[in-house]
Amino acid sequence: MIRFAEVGDFEVISKYDRHISDEVLRDSIEKNRVVIMVGEGGFIGWLRYNLFWDNTPFMNMLFILEEYRGRGYGSALLEFWEREMTGKNYGMVMTSTLSNESGQFFYRKNGYTDCGALLLPGEAVEIFFMKKLKK
Repeated sequence: MIRFAEVGDFEVISKYDRHISDEVLRDSIEKNRVVIMVGEGGFIGWLRYNLFWDNTPFMNMLFILEEYRGRGYGSALLEFWEREMTGKNYGMVMTSTLSNESGQFFYRKNGYTDCGALLLPGEAVEIFFMKKLKK
């Protein structure tokens, strides 16, 4: 089952999502900007987004627990989010990943195209991706 996270989901998400503060995670959940996937075996993963330039959905995090990877769950979460963003009348979504991570291949496989990069000192290149949504 894929659904928007609720306040009661905070504990399980915060156990894994250590990339943001608890305060920001709670705020994201309250703003319906966190989507979770739960199966018969329990929590599978989550997707968290915000707005780039205050007007374009930008996926900050897509994470599937190790034991569930390679089964299409990431693509299912992505498709759910894209449908929701289409329903909110957004014409495009964005995300990014480091060039030394395999995520870039996942996003391209799911219809995302490279649209820029950012190079910070001492880090791998951050590749930005975009996808136009079908209305």
